[in-house]
Amino acid sequence: MPSTLTRSKELKREIIRSLHKQGYRIRSGVIQLKENTRDSKRKAHIIAKAERILAQEKFVTKHKQFILSHLPNGKDINVAKIKPRLIEVKAGSKWEIMFRWWSLVWWSLPNERAYGRQMRFLVWDSYHKAPIGLIGLQSPILSWAVRDGHLGISAKDRDYWVNQSLSAQRLGALPPYNQLLGGKLVASLLTSDTIRRAFEKKYRTVRTVMQKRKIPARLLFVTTTGGYGKSSIYARLKYKEKMVADFIGYSNGIGSFHISNLMYENLLRYLESKNIDTARGYGSGPSRKIKLIDQAMKMIGFEKGTRHTIKRGVYLFSLVDNLKEVIRHNKKPKWIKRSITDLTDSWKTRWAIPRSQRDVSYKDFTAAGYIRDAEEELEGFKNTYQALVRNK
Repeated sequence: MPSTLTRSKELKREIIRSLHKQGYRIRSGVIQLKENTRDSKRKAHIIAKAERILAQEKFVTKHKQFILSHLPNGKDINVAKIKPRLIEVKAGSKWEIMFRWWSLVWWSLPNERAYGRQMRFLVWDSYHKAPIGLIGLQSPILSWAVRDGHLGISAKDRDYWVNQSLSAQRLGALPPYNQLLGGKLVASLLTSDTIRRAFEKKYRTVRTVMQKRKIPARLLFVTTTGGYGKSSIYARLKYKEKMVADFIGYSNGIGSFHISNLMYENLLRYLESKNIDTARGYGSGPSRKIKLIDQAMKMIGFEKGTRHTIKRGVYLFSLVDNLKEVIRHNKKPKWIKRSITDLTDSWKTRWAIPRSQRDVSYKDFTAAGYIRDAEEELEGFKNTYQALVRNK
């Protein structure tokens, strides 16, 4: 059996090889992207994306015909007739299959397991009988400097206010609606009365797990991040001349996606060989994972092993007019009233119809062609995973 020192060196070499192939370089134990471009940032997510989708390969393959049966050709979309409704996704339903499939396949950012409170919505086009987009919500990070500083959330009251918010892990449009600026519709619907009321109904009797206290079932705000910096989807997104999403700063570039699941398991075994507890029971969400990776990476010679340097633009969607006053002075919320119909009409007038008249390329989209492309991409991920993770 190799000595601990030998194993430490081998593990470090394996991680360095993996990071180099993702587009990183290491300087004095610090991980840095070689190039700060959108393409290089996409490349950095390849391992995580490949792992997530290959782990669900049977599911993706099994349900492709179901997905195809609800995927319209671009030429069949009548933009003026698009009629969205929000379907709350329940476990075991056909909507869960659809949500899960698209969440795995469509996004370039890897699908992550949701933690804590979660709500999922399918934005469904009732006229064309097709999915427009996804809204995937979950419990936010408890301590987040960019959000807490902007809103004035103090450490002692953080649990109270953060539990009256959610984080959008999935927020965007699917093809061919994405070519009609459908992402702006989905983002707008995030602030609709429908979602706020669904939150109130679901959590009106729930107590927080950590402090066992009942917190008002009010969804005051939602946060999300741009995948590779600022987001063009949320920029200039207004409803009745009011901003729907506010840019409040950048994330700190810390996470775990650049460490493959295989490498993570190796790091855990290394920590266990040092008699370090790696138990992942309650409280084993993303914060626990990051702490374990950081601890192991420091022990084998990395200064900041969880700093991937990709800073994401942070956006805040307020559901009340006086959010800062509510948080800082405990004022009564002045709720923003937004119906699905009004938000849709605004989107059509401002974004969708002008885009469809200016750019007709959405009509070239074919459902069968997309499924073929998805199958080819899946094969490509197999090759990518072998090359990047197993060094073959």
